[in-house]
Amino acid sequence: MRIAVAGGTGRVGRLVVEAAGSSGHEPVVLARSAGVDLTTGAGLDAALAGVAAVIDVSDPATTSRRKATAFYERAAEHLLPAEQRAGVRHHVVLSIVGIDRVGLGYYRAKQRQEALAMAGPVPASVLRATQFHEFTLQVSERGGRFALAPVMRSQPIAAREVAAALLELALSEPAGLVPELAGPRAEDMAVLVSRVVRAGPKRRIVVPVRLPGRLGRAMAGGALLPKGPGPRGQQTFDEWFAAR
Repeated sequence: MRIAVAGGTGRVGRLVVEAAGSSGHEPVVLARSAGVDLTTGAGLDAALAGVAAVIDVSDPATTSRRKATAFYERAAEHLLPAEQRAGVRHHVVLSIVGIDRVGLGYYRAKQRQEALAMAGPVPASVLRATQFHEFTLQVSERGGRFALAPVMRSQPIAAREVAAALLELALSEPAGLVPELAGPRAEDMAVLVSRVVRAGPKRRIVVPVRLPGRLGRAMAGGALLPKGPGPRGQQTFDEWFAAR
């Protein structure tokens, strides 16, 4: 099957492309480096020729609600009609567990992306996943002497397992909002970031940061944990960390 991956050069996108190729499918990367611009529509029609499913893991690389929302709206404006013209049968979106319970601006933008996909002309599925084990690397690499670690409860999962789940979903029938995907156990994100920083080459001070008000209480209180049964990843953070 010919499967397009929007954002196929990113952290998760590369893994989705790899999983599709190793499973005998033909992955098509939708990214500027591949001559495709989601926000303008350039290159979309040619890239989507013969594509049966699109997995959208694109990311605007911003936490601004306004900028992220604008990105997702422009992408949907061009990508979804192009999929319809190409006869794509399934549009799959990667989203985040808890975005309807935590009022971060970026999470509001992700909700907008979900809504656009579900209301679009191509049957869609949305998979909400928890933070990746690799999220700790992103946090630990920011800043200089001080590493700011968010005070939050999460149930992290390996990005590779999320990629495999997205591929499996794309090969199935469209199902709307599917059960949430999470890792094998709940963790304290600030503790995990501290472990990553201590293992790094530089001496840095980890500063746990709790966001103010309801937002901080929600994140620290487990609003980003899965609510109910659903698929669970196998690799624990300890196993992922040891493998690094």
